[in-house]
Amino acid sequence: MRVFLVAGEASGDALGAALIDGLTALAPETRFMGVGGAAMEARGLQSLFPMTDLSVMGLAEILPRYLHLRRRLTQTVEAASAARPDVLITIDSPDFGLRVAKRVRARHPVRTVHYVAPSVWAWRPGRAQAMAPFIDQVLALLPFEPPYMEAAGIRCDFVGHPIATEPRADPAAVAAFRQARADGGARIVTVLPGSRGSEVARLAPVFGAALARLGTGGRRLRVIVPAAPGVAAAVRAQVAGWPGAEVIDGGDDALKRVAFAASDAALAASGTVSLQLAAAGTPMVIAYDMNPLSRAIVSRLLRVGTVTLVNLVTGRCDVPECLGRDCTPERIAAELSAVLDDPAAQSAALRETMRALGQGGEDPGLRAARAVLDGLR
Repeated sequence: MRVFLVAGEASGDALGAALIDGLTALAPETRFMGVGGAAMEARGLQSLFPMTDLSVMGLAEILPRYLHLRRRLTQTVEAASAARPDVLITIDSPDFGLRVAKRVRARHPVRTVHYVAPSVWAWRPGRAQAMAPFIDQVLALLPFEPPYMEAAGIRCDFVGHPIATEPRADPAAVAAFRQARADGGARIVTVLPGSRGSEVARLAPVFGAALARLGTGGRRLRVIVPAAPGVAAAVRAQVAGWPGAEVIDGGDDALKRVAFAASDAALAASGTVSLQLAAAGTPMVIAYDMNPLSRAIVSRLLRVGTVTLVNLVTGRCDVPECLGRDCTPERIAAELSAVLDDPAAQSAALRETMRALGQGGEDPGLRAARAVLDGLR
């Protein structure tokens, strides 16, 4: 069996790697080709080009790279069409992946699967109907997503979220981490200003100012900043002046899990990291802002009152958010202070989220692989 995969960012690379593992276990003779990152390449995929070429978010950020992205789109479509795979699987990054699927499908009748349901429940609900002519199947990470896709006539399988089945931090390592840093009653706060350069540049100064306000209010903080591999230098430059801050390797998943579990609270950019914190049982504040143009467009399209996945899964707003114009040092400091005063307030919501996403069940990569094979049959 020949499988053509297209992933566009780090989260998609992780999903693609788990899917490759699942398909290899169930169908050992499968051959893989397409676009992926380091995790997929470690499993034998030879990426057409560096996946980082596609890791762009926000209208204002995409515009300067539009011509380059178009060339990569054409290159991917040509390669997928020439490969004649049994199935074309696009992973997350819908603005790129769905364009690939549509153009390849127009050339020949390949089966198409999109892994990670577009957030039609949040904005642009018409995307589900628009996908129906060229997407045969969607693999959903969240339990409430299948009905939205099925209403448009697309098969949709809930396969669980990979974070729910990741290994937990070793308790001894967590205790050692805390002992080395939480001296004299200091509170450990993990700060995650994003995994893209534009996010770090925009959010880190605001996050730093919020932490400074907490410090002047009398709290003793030890700040841990996991730096994603692609933005490590930018993160170190931004946090150089933060008192009590320690930058750790955000690419070391085991170390990051230990830091999360050892933290009293976290301040994080919106995204999948909220589920990683939930898995560690770490209470959090989510804060995010965009380029003003992107913010204006998204705010008009948004159809939900929260963007944090924990809140969306539980249906309650247990995790505080500071978004858009509310993403200010004053608001963030106030919310983070409240979380540090009552860290147990989020505990039930974090546990409920993990159960709903498949904690204790079969590995999502294997479930996704089984769903793909069932669709092919």
